[in-house]
Amino acid sequence: MKISENMLVSLEYKLYVKNEEGTLELMEETEQGQPLRFFYGMGMMLPKFEEGLADLNENDTFEISLACADAYGEYDEANIVDLPREIFEIDGKIDEKGVYPGAIVPLIDSEGQRINAEVVEVKPTVVTVDFNHPLAGEDLHFTGKVLEVHEPTEEDLRAMSGGCGCGCDSCGSGCDCGDSCGDGCEGGCC
Repeated sequence: MKISENMLVSLEYKLYVKNEEGTLELMEETEQGQPLRFFYGMGMMLPKFEEGLADLNENDTFEISLACADAYGEYDEANIVDLPREIFEIDGKIDEKGVYPGAIVPLIDSEGQRINAEVVEVKPTVVTVDFNHPLAGEDLHFTGKVLEVHEPTEEDLRAMSGGCGCGCDSCGSGCDCGDSCGDGCEGGCC
């Protein structure tokens, strides 16, 4: 089957970036038996990456190169900021196992969106964090193989979303309700 809008795509890939010598170096890859799965055309992947997969079929191989502007953008020094130390404290103390230079910490932006930042430095009154994506400023080179393409089933939709959210056993959330989860569903997913 051919990759097209709203199809569930499974693929294996290797991602390369240039090292200091200018040669491609393996940055990450899918693990055997754990492919990358995503809904094509739904904004889950970088747009230019999806564009490079358009119209491929199961078992096709691919090579896709993305300039940093089409990936995660240029590295921007303005994305390194000092945040009040109190944000990272619990009972007046920083958890040194979770907040240290190099640690990735989850934060919430002003619009309620979860974002990750890398801790650069822990100072007496502030914590310096870097909001740049770890691959900002990098050109990306992907190689891989399309393993499977199909229209998503109800089971696929539940698995990819973590359940429908109603709490019913039928979607894997574990409450075994009729409407005991209290959100109006009658004996199944709403």
